[in-house]
Amino acid sequence: MEYSNIILKIEEGIATITFNRPKALNALNSELIGEFSHVLDEISGNEDIRVLILTGAGEKSFVAGADITELSKFNSLEGKIFAKKGQSVISKLQELTIPVIAAVNGFALGGGSEIALASDFIYASEKAMFGLPEINLGIIPGFGGTQRLPRLIGINMAKEMIFTGKMISASEALEIGMVNRVFAAEALMDETLKTARIIAQKGKTSLRAAKQAINNGLNIDIFTGCSIEVDSFALCMSSIDAKEGTSAFLEKRKAAFKGTLKN
Repeated sequence: MEYSNIILKIEEGIATITFNRPKALNALNSELIGEFSHVLDEISGNEDIRVLILTGAGEKSFVAGADITELSKFNSLEGKIFAKKGQSVISKLQELTIPVIAAVNGFALGGGSEIALASDFIYASEKAMFGLPEINLGIIPGFGGTQRLPRLIGINMAKEMIFTGKMISASEALEIGMVNRVFAAEALMDETLKTARIIAQKGKTSLRAAKQAINNGLNIDIFTGCSIEVDSFALCMSSIDAKEGTSAFLEKRKAAFKGTLKN
């Protein structure tokens, strides 16, 4: 499928989605959200893809939130449908079996922050700005921000951001644990690709098992979480990559992981 609002690039087992509405600061309208959902299905069905990177077109914005022109025309029912649609695609992003890195190159506001929060971790440009400013429009975050942000940075910090609608810099986001690392703008994608290439060399089954064990165990008691880990560990042992990894270690060579989720 050809996309009007998204650029998809696949190279070395790494897929890169670039949100491509730079004149609108890559704001999320219904068309872009629909394309995002479709491209995630495309990526999910491609066994050759091992890592996904998300970024924004242009120098100013990752995703600057929802398209206010469209949003301003909604009644309650239309707003509910829009929020459900956004939550559905962002949940699909979070549930991808492969690791997802958000390379935030500029404004990540509203839905932009919510997309980044659903990624596995965030790398940011020094120029990046984060925020959930919906309160300034008389509404609240609708794509999962009230749920994911407190789980990542703590309830009180999240409440301060959401109640005030303030934007925070990349350095502030790093300080509160929202982002993993901050880079100069010109180095962001190179540094993100370095990490993506390291991850892409790992076994696909073990990456999936690690991601699911962490995500599924996050909000339950530690004993149930450890039980999930045991089952995930056992699943890894049946993969050809586990045999390759252990053999490579014993033979003192670098492992060449070639397994898929089917073996």
